[in-house]
Amino acid sequence: MAAITLGAAVLRLLHIEQVPPDPFYDAAVRSMELSWHNFFFGAFEPGGSVSIDKPPIDLWLQVVSVKLLGFSSTTLKLPEALAGTASVPLLYVTVRRMWSAAAGIAAATAMAVLPIEVITARSDTMDAVMMLALVLALFAMVRASETGRGRWLFAGAAALGVAFDVKLLESLVALPGLAAFAYLGLPGSRPRRLLRLSAAAAVYVVVALAWLTATLLFPAHDRPYAIGSTNGSAWNAAFVFNGTDRLGGKSPEPGAPAFEAGKRYPVATQEERDHIPIVPPSPTRLLARVGPLSGERLGLELLVALLLGIPALIWGLRGGGAPPGPGQEPGRSDDEAELHRRMRRATAGGLGLWMLAGIVLFSHMVRLHPRYVEGFTPAVAAMLGIGLAWVLARPGAGTGPGAVGAQDGSGRLRLALLAATLAIVVYYAERLLYGTPGEWWVALLGALGAIACAVLAHAPRLPASVRSLLAPAGAMALALVAVLAVPLKADLTSISDRVSDAGLVGQLPGDQQHALSAYLPAHQDGARYEVAAESATSIGSLIVQDARPVLVLTTYDARVFTSVTKLQRLIAEGQVRYAFLNSFCTSEAPSVNPACAAPVKWVRAHGTDVSFKAGLNHGGLLYLLPGARP
Repeated sequence: MAAITLGAAVLRLLHIEQVPPDPFYDAAVRSMELSWHNFFFGAFEPGGSVSIDKPPIDLWLQVVSVKLLGFSSTTLKLPEALAGTASVPLLYVTVRRMWSAAAGIAAATAMAVLPIEVITARSDTMDAVMMLALVLALFAMVRASETGRGRWLFAGAAALGVAFDVKLLESLVALPGLAAFAYLGLPGSRPRRLLRLSAAAAVYVVVALAWLTATLLFPAHDRPYAIGSTNGSAWNAAFVFNGTDRLGGKSPEPGAPAFEAGKRYPVATQEERDHIPIVPPSPTRLLARVGPLSGERLGLELLVALLLGIPALIWGLRGGGAPPGPGQEPGRSDDEAELHRRMRRATAGGLGLWMLAGIVLFSHMVRLHPRYVEGFTPAVAAMLGIGLAWVLARPGAGTGPGAVGAQDGSGRLRLALLAATLAIVVYYAERLLYGTPGEWWVALLGALGAIACAVLAHAPRLPASVRSLLAPAGAMALALVAVLAVPLKADLTSISDRVSDAGLVGQLPGDQQHALSAYLPAHQDGARYEVAAESATSIGSLIVQDARPVLVLTTYDARVFTSVTKLQRLIAEGQVRYAFLNSFCTSEAPSVNPACAAPVKWVRAHGTDVSFKAGLNHGGLLYLLPGARP
C-alpha cells in the first residue's frame, strides 16, 4: 500500500504547476485571503460584492494552502492533489474491512490509476475533496456495521454532510447507497435501525446546511450576491442553479463546448478524439470511445467493475466471497458469521445502489462535466477490486462461509468469467485506441498471463506453494496490468499534455491581461475599483493577478447587478473610472448576453474608447467612463 500510495501521489503531483489554473475559483481564493468577510462568504472579487455559486468549504483549504506556502498554481491545487492521494489508502482500509485485503489492494490500485480521478485531483476544483469525504463516510459506515456504535454512524452522516457542503448535489449520488449500507449493515431489529438512521439523517441535514444557514445570520446588505442565483441568495444558487437547472441543462458553463449531432469530428489521432465534447445522454454514454469522459478515462474500469463486481456481490449474498483473512480461524463463531452476513449484505446493497445511481444519473444528465463522476468513482474502484478478488480467490482456501474453490464447484465458472472479462477488456481497449500502441500490447500480455496463472493454479500436481503464488497473487497482478495499462497510459498522457478538468471561465488572453494590469493601476486616480467588468465571470484572471476590487455590471445570464443609475453615481464619486467590455451584443440570445445589458450598452454609447491607448491589440475593449476625468 505504501508503494501504491506513493504512485498515486506521483501521478497527482508530477508537474502539477503546469496544469492550467481555473480563473473563476482562483479569483475567489485571491479575494478570500484579503478579509474574514470574503473568506467566510467565498467572495469572487476583493470588494466582496459577489460570491461564487457554491459554499466555499473547499476554497477555505486552498486559502490556507496559499497563506502557508504562497500564492501559486501549485499551492492552489495542492489540497485537491492531497485529497485524491489520501483517498487511495483510505479506500484500501475500507474495502479490506468490507471484503478482503486482496480486494482492498485491487480497489486502491484502481483508484490510484483511474484517469478521471487523477485529472480532477490535478485541477483546482473541489471534486477530489468531495470524493475523499464520500470515502470517509463509507469507511465510517463500515465501522458502524462492525461495532454497532452510533458514533461511527453519526460520523459517517457528518462526513456525507461535509461532502454536500463541498459540492452540493453532486454528493447526493452516494446518499442512497450509503444509507442502504448503514441500514443493511447495522445490527439490531428493523425499528431500532430505522430509529438510528433517522438520528443520522438529522446529523446529515444539520451539517449539510450549516454554512447555508449561517449566511442567514448576516444582514442581507452584508451578504455578497451569489453568482448564478436569481435573487442573490446562496440557497437559490445551491438548489436551483447548481441543482434543478444543472440536471435539466439550463445552466451551461460559459464557453463550454457542446456535442453537435451530425457534425463530423476529426478522429485521426488520439488527441483529436480526446477533444471531442462529451457525447449526448444515452445508456452507453459512460462507455464512449471519444471525448473527455472516454473509456480510457473511466469506461474501461467501469466495465470491469460491472462484469466482475456484480456477480461477486451476488455470490457474497449467498454466503460466498473471500476466504477468512490472515490469522482468522476457518471456523467462525455465531457472532462472526452474523457480522460476515451483514457486511456482505450491506456491501451488495450499498455499493450496488451507489453504482446504479451514478450510472443512471450521469448517463442521462443533460449538463455533464467529467469531474461530476467523482460522485461515484469510489464505488467503481471498490467494485472492481471486489470483483477481481472474488474471481481470483485461491482454490480450496478456507472452510468457512467464505471458502472458495473446489468445495463450492465455482472454480471453472470463475475462470471462464475471468477469461471472458479480460477478452472484453482487450477488445474494448483496441476500440478505444488509435491503432494498437504499446499499452494495448501490455494489456493483451497481462490478460494472457493472468488467465495462464489462473489455469495453472487449478493444476493438482503443482505444489500448494506454487499454486498459491500463481493465484491469487500472480493472476491478480497480471489482471491489474491488463485492466489498468490503458488507463495508466491515459494518466501519463494527461500529465504530459497538461490536461485540466477545470474550466477557463474568466481567462483573459495573455496580451490583454498584461496590458490591462500595466495601464489600469497607473491611471486609477484614487478610484476604489480597478475596472468595471461587463460580467462577473469574464475577468477572473485579472483579479488573480492584481487582487483589486472589480465593479460587476452583470451576473450570470446577463442579470443586471449594477444599474445605470448606480454606475453614474459611482463615477461621480470617483470610485470607478474604466470599464472592460470583451464581448459584443448580437441578435443571438440577447437576453442572456451581458453585452446587451443596459449598463454595458450605456458605457459603449457614452464612454471613450481607450483600448489602443492602453496597449490593447484592438478597439472596443477598454472605455474611459463618461464623467471620469481623463
